[in-house]
Amino acid sequence: MKKLISSGSEFEKNVAYSRAVVHGDLVFVSGTTGFDYTDMTISEDVAEQTEQCLQNIEKALSKAESSLKDVVKVTYILPNKLDFEKCWPVLRKYFNEVRPAATMMEAGLLDERMKIEIEVMAIKA
Repeated sequence: MKKLISSGSEFEKNVAYSRAVVHGDLVFVSGTTGFDYTDMTISEDVAEQTEQCLQNIEKALSKAESSLKDVVKVTYILPNKLDFEKCWPVLRKYFNEVRPAATMMEAGLLDERMKIEIEVMAIKA
């Protein structure tokens, strides 16, 4: 059985996707950026965007009866690979004990204000 999860973001509505999809014991969280969805603001700082990404992902995982501790795979996408190291302290804060499989890619993002996008796959708690 499939369950769709939304954050209420305009992006989800406009592009026709779900923030997360639960299928069985797996949770697939779409690429998530550093927008604060309550007021659609975004920091100019990549580390702050990373923090907001993970808070947004955490909310989606919670709705899916999962958590960041249950993440098994993470993909980081940055328009500038040189910014990735600035994210590491935030990533250690959330994933130091979790240590999911990970990939980092350099690619353009939808909005030039976006400095990082994070996608995760988790298991249900």
